[in-house]
Amino acid sequence: MSIRGLKKKPAKTFKVRIITVDAEMEFSCEMKWKGKDLFDLVCRALGLRETWFFGLQYTIKGMCTWLKMDKKVLDQEIPKEDPISFHFLAKFYPEKVEEELLQEITQHLFFLQVKKQILDEEIYCSPEATVLLASYAVQAKYGDYDPNFHEPGFLAHDELLPKRVLRQYQLTAEMWEEKITAWYAEHRGIARDEAEMNYLKIAQDLEMYGVNYFPIAQNKNHTDLLLGVDAKGIHIYSINNRFSPNKSFEWSSIRNISCSEKELTIKPLDKKAEVFKFFSSQLKVNKLIFQLCIGNHDLFMRRRKVDSIEIQQMKAQAREEKARKKMENQRLAREKQLREEAERAKEELERRLFQLEDEARQANEALLRSQEAAELLAEKAQIAEEEAKLLAQNAAEAEQERQRLELTALKSKEEKRLMEQKMREAELITVKLVKESDRRAKEAEHLKQDLHEAREAERKAKQKLLDITRLNYPHMAKYPQYSPGDSREANFDKGSTKLDLKDIDLKRLSFEIERERLDYLEKSRKFEDRLKELKSEIHALKLEEKQAGLYS
Repeated sequence: MSIRGLKKKPAKTFKVRIITVDAEMEFSCEMKWKGKDLFDLVCRALGLRETWFFGLQYTIKGMCTWLKMDKKVLDQEIPKEDPISFHFLAKFYPEKVEEELLQEITQHLFFLQVKKQILDEEIYCSPEATVLLASYAVQAKYGDYDPNFHEPGFLAHDELLPKRVLRQYQLTAEMWEEKITAWYAEHRGIARDEAEMNYLKIAQDLEMYGVNYFPIAQNKNHTDLLLGVDAKGIHIYSINNRFSPNKSFEWSSIRNISCSEKELTIKPLDKKAEVFKFFSSQLKVNKLIFQLCIGNHDLFMRRRKVDSIEIQQMKAQAREEKARKKMENQRLAREKQLREEAERAKEELERRLFQLEDEARQANEALLRSQEAAELLAEKAQIAEEEAKLLAQNAAEAEQERQRLELTALKSKEEKRLMEQKMREAELITVKLVKESDRRAKEAEHLKQDLHEAREAERKAKQKLLDITRLNYPHMAKYPQYSPGDSREANFDKGSTKLDLKDIDLKRLSFEIERERLDYLEKSRKFEDRLKELKSEIHALKLEEKQAGLYS
C-alpha cells in the first residue's frame, strides 16, 4: 500500500456564524455533524457548562425555530447561506435565578438576553421598575458611582429604557439620567455579577418573563387565544392580555401532552378534569410548542429530583466560587476602602500641607511686612530723631532769636523812642526851618524890594546925573568920544566914589542873599533826605515788631 493511500482525506466542512447577545463567532463544521456537535462546540468556546438552558435559534420563512440536537445540521431546514447564521440564546428559563444559575457566564448571558427583551418591549415592565433595572445595568457596566468621573452626560450613548417609557413621559434625557443616577449611586459596593443577579431577580417577577407566546384557537376556524409556555407550566391568554392568564396548567398537574399535526392536547393529572385541545395555524408551530413543553417539563421534574453528581459538583464549585468572590470582593472592598481612606487622608494631608504652606507663606509675607514696617519705623524713628534734633536746634535758635528779638525789641523800643524824639526834634527843626524859611523869605522879599528900590534910585540918580551933566557941560555933547562916565570919573570923583560904593554894597547884598538862599535849599534837601531815612527806619522797626510778635 502506498503512503498516499495511508493519508486520511480531510473531511468536508461548512461555515457557521454564531451570534450571542454581545458577540459573534465563526466555526468550521464537518458535513456529518449533528446539531449537538455544533452546540457542544459553541458551549466549549464560551466555557458554558449549564447547557440545558440554551439552544441554537435560526429564522426560516419568517419563523423562529430551534436547531434539533439529534439530527444533522445540514439535514434540517436551515437557511441556505454561507456562513449559516445561528443565534445562541436561552431557550428555557429557570424558576429561581439565584438558585439555578450557577456559572457567572450563564448568569451574564441571561442578563444580556432579558435586558434586550425588556428594551425591545418583549417583556413588559413598569416605568419605575425600568429605572431601577437600568441603575443595576449601569452598576454592572461602570462599577461604583464616582461623581468626579461619572459626569453629567456619561449615559448619553447607553440604551437603558424602553422607547415606550420614553414616549410615555415628557422628560428630557438629562432628567432620565438624573433619575437613574440617583438609584445608581445607592448601589455602591455591588460587584458586576451581583448587580446582574439583582437585575434578574427583579425581572423574574415580571408577568411576561420567560414566556413564549403562540397564537392558538379552540377550533379550526378562529385564532382568538394565546398560549404561553414557561418554566411553571402552560397558560392560556386572551389575544389582548398577555399579563393575566385565563387558565393555567402547572407542570405538576399535567398528565400528558400529545401533538398530532395542528392539534395539541393537554391532559390534566386529574382524570375527571376536562381535556384541553387547541389548534395552531401551522404544523411547525405545533411542533415548536410541543418541544418547548417537553423541555420545560423535563427541567421542572429535574429541579424536584436529587441533583446529579455533575450538578452537585457545579453547585459546590459555584458556592466555592461565590465564597471566593465574596472574600475577594470583601478584600477588594476593604482595599478600596483603605485606598479611599488613604486618598482622603492624602487629600487631607495635601489640604493641610497646602494650608500650612499658605499659612507659612502668609507668615513669611507678614514677617516681610513686619521687617519692612520695622525698617520703615526705624527710618521714621531716625527721621523723628533728626527732626527732634532739628526741632531742638530750631528751638534753641528760636530761643536765641526770641532773646535777640527781645533785645531787638528793647533796642527797637529805645530806638523808636529815640527816633520819635528825633522825629519830634526834626519836626521842631522843621517848624523852625519853616518859620526861618518864611522869615528869610520875607527878608528876601524885603531885600529884593529894597534892591529894586535901590536899583530904581540908582537908575534915577544916573539919569539925573546925566541930565545935570548935559545941562552943565553942553560942549561935551559935541565930543562923543567922551562918555559921561569918564567925565564923572574925571570931574566928579567924590560923587562917583559914592555911587560905586553904593553899587558894590548892593551887589554884595544880592550875593549874600543868593548864597543864603542856596544854603537854605541845600539844608532843606538834606533835611528831606534825613526825614526819608527816618521814615524808612521807622517802617523797618514796625516790621521787626510784627515778626517778633509772630515768633512769640
